[in-house]
Amino acid sequence: MTAETIDHSTLSRLVEAGAVEAVHVVGRPGGWSVVIRYGKAERPLAAQRSRQVRVFKRMDTLVSYLRDVGISKFDVYAVDYAPGTASRPDRAAALRRTHEAAEYDTWFREQVEEAIREADDPNTVWIPHEVVEEEMARQRAELLARLKGEAK
Repeated sequence: MTAETIDHSTLSRLVEAGAVEAVHVVGRPGGWSVVIRYGKAERPLAAQRSRQVRVFKRMDTLVSYLRDVGISKFDVYAVDYAPGTASRPDRAAALRRTHEAAEYDTWFREQVEEAIREADDPNTVWIPHEVVEEEMARQRAELLARLKGEAK
């Protein structure tokens, strides 16, 4: 079960309202997370895009973030802290999609450039639209006849 989280804007509003009772910085493998206590609830801070618990790799980055939000006093629990790189499979997948999109974009642009070169070539043979329509109608009729023959 995943814990309910709060996002940056909710945290900012809670701080502005003076509703934050305690802030706990919790060590974990690969970095630090933040747990906010307000009222009877305790919620971890979530990353904006992934909505997963946000992990700060560096303590100084975390401290700067909290100070910018208006929090200057917090507890630190370093029992489970283990330095190293936090796994970011969501970012790896996003990077893979970015590379795939770039490859497709390159391929597509090459296809367009080739089509323009071919269209500009004076030796290109142009086929009238009506001839193409007639050929497609003939092919369609042959395919339908084959399909009807196979359906029997």
